[in-house]
Amino acid sequence: MKRHSIFSASASQLSSMALCCTAVLSAVFLSIATMSAVAQTNAAANFPERQVRIVVPFPAGGASDIVTRLFAKELGETWKQTVLVENKPGASGHLGGQYVANAKPDGHTLLIADMSTFTMSPALMPGLSYNPGKELTPVVIATFSPHILVVKNQLPVNTFDEFIAYAKAQKYPLSQGATLGTASHLAGVVMSQSLGFEINFIGYKGGAQVVSDLAGGQIDSTLNSFLATYGMVKAGNFKLLAVASPKRFSQIPDTPAISERVPNFVTGSFQGMMTTAGTPPAIIEKINAEVQRIAATPEVQKRLVELGSEAVTLSPKELQQWMVEQTAFWGQVIKQNNIKLQ
Repeated sequence: MKRHSIFSASASQLSSMALCCTAVLSAVFLSIATMSAVAQTNAAANFPERQVRIVVPFPAGGASDIVTRLFAKELGETWKQTVLVENKPGASGHLGGQYVANAKPDGHTLLIADMSTFTMSPALMPGLSYNPGKELTPVVIATFSPHILVVKNQLPVNTFDEFIAYAKAQKYPLSQGATLGTASHLAGVVMSQSLGFEINFIGYKGGAQVVSDLAGGQIDSTLNSFLATYGMVKAGNFKLLAVASPKRFSQIPDTPAISERVPNFVTGSFQGMMTTAGTPPAIIEKINAEVQRIAATPEVQKRLVELGSEAVTLSPKELQQWMVEQTAFWGQVIKQNNIKLQ
């Protein structure tokens, strides 16, 4: 009896069938990709479709809060939608970060914070309940404001050199207020160790509380952003001794840069915007472009100068690369100094 096989087709027939299937699959994938691109374009064109919430992971009054409210007002006017600013302090900025990470990935829930919070956390807080690098995606850096070293009025020093000598001469370390696990904290660690004295760090939830206690004399010093602090310097609440910009800051040319004593010492508040991972790239690019446009307007430029800040705008891809580099840098600093959060 003659046997039949379902595999009896010739090699040429199989080849033709394979080519046909490949062509069909390619057409299907191309169609899906085209539909996805069209959907993203439509989503960006219609964005925002409702109220936008911008989360500030620190208390009101700090650098992140000031920058957020400046841009939120402009974004609301442009988008013709309510842009709500919501403060969610806690866990060194990660309470608000996790809130945004868990939001719907459609760009309607944003986060503005000092980007160092998220570049330092992999080394400082390996036990975090979420992964900022994977669950949040960068949108734009809005502004940079250098840290300034300020001390309480009661401290018997008036210059940076006097501060260094005084700190070295004390039996017990001077206190410095900071939100632990942020650039303000680690900058203080690097500065004090580089200059040869110890600091007793006092932890706070945000910079606004730090400067309030400094003005009241409860702590000796802080390294805090120019943007959030200089107004109180001018009001006489405490004394300005140094700035952490690459060279002397144009608005305070008589104030020495810390880099004059500690080479390459540059730290500050890079206020950036992030959103939920998985948000369509077209929406991210739209928000990035809008923030950059606002930052370039004369009115906002003038306000930023008054605050002691400057616009620093990067594309989403450039910002992603910057974060990778910063994460590596601060990770090395944390490891070399054996810094841990209890």
